[in-house]
Amino acid sequence: MNDILKNICDQKKIEIEINKNKCSYSSLQKLIKNKVNRNFRNLVIDSQKKLTNNIIGEIKKSSPSAGLIIKDYYPENIAINYEKSGVGALSILTEKNFFSGSIDDLSLVSKKTNIPILRKDFIIDPYQILESKIYNADAILLIATILNDLEIKNFINLSKKYNLDCLIEVHNEEELKRILNIGYPVIGINNRNLKNLNVDSNYALNLISKIPKDFTIIAESGIKSKEDILKYNEVGVFNFLIGESILKSSNITKKVKELLN
Repeated sequence: MNDILKNICDQKKIEIEINKNKCSYSSLQKLIKNKVNRNFRNLVIDSQKKLTNNIIGEIKKSSPSAGLIIKDYYPENIAINYEKSGVGALSILTEKNFFSGSIDDLSLVSKKTNIPILRKDFIIDPYQILESKIYNADAILLIATILNDLEIKNFINLSKKYNLDCLIEVHNEEELKRILNIGYPVIGINNRNLKNLNVDSNYALNLISKIPKDFTIIAESGIKSKEDILKYNEVGVFNFLIGESILKSSNITKKVKELLN
């Protein structure tokens, strides 16, 4: 891992230990009562089967690559706007030190919307999976770059126990081979290299041909126009995780409709 990714994960470890001291893992287990899931996994699988474009609208205040994206940040208002505009699901950045996020945003948004919510964070500990369920996420992001195969398998199994879906994210062919062997049906290909934060849309386009048709693919990062979406449609991709290009637009509804129609 490079310095940025290592710093994020190191800070995350400290944050998790602080949280465990406030509320133990066993205490979290007792707090989980809600087993409802808004079916993130079914949504993206159906979109690919039906050849229907689906946007997972990302909600984030800032990022190490873009800096401050939204000054007056009200995630619940963004979420309501996204849902009205036709996105199929929401991705909420909850990492606080580098993305100005908060896990509280998950429960805040879940009360205001009816579509599936993906918790996008750097999940490195089972504790975070239980947290995600308690705060009403429907799915979690698992990043192959920061997890080994055993961790990913264990995290998938724990998520299944608590009725959480997963999105397994890869960036290169080596990571893709690992995840194909694990066999989870929903794979995200991130066009952003987390080690240097550069974006190249060809990453996903080059990897798609190596993925069997029974996997569902979500293209992530660098998707800015209808032309970008059409390029992916040509190779069988109909699910897109999009944040900055929508959030930076002057009109979220107009931008979403432009991408979908």
